[in-house]
Amino acid sequence: MKLLWSPLALERVAEIAAMIAEDRPNVSEHWVEKVFTAVERLRDFPESGRVVPELQRAEVREVIHGRYRIIYRVEHEQVAVLTVRHSRQLTGPEDIEP
Repeated sequence: MKLLWSPLALERVAEIAAMIAEDRPNVSEHWVEKVFTAVERLRDFPESGRVVPELQRAEVREVIHGRYRIIYRVEHEQVAVLTVRHSRQLTGPEDIEP
């Protein structure tokens, strides 16, 4: 299964990493590595994440990584990572539409 990262998702990872790095630079680097590792397993198990509760669309799922939600869409032969959000933030249509 092909794995694609949207520009928004990559931007969000960079923003979150920068916030973490303000206080703990080493932790920030490790966090980024772990995010990519968490997403990598979706190549083999694309439906392993849960359906995003506030959207209730079977193709839009999430993987929880620490305090963050990695939101992705399962498409025919690919997984598209759409965004990364804090667990307290709800996801809206603006996060999942191209």
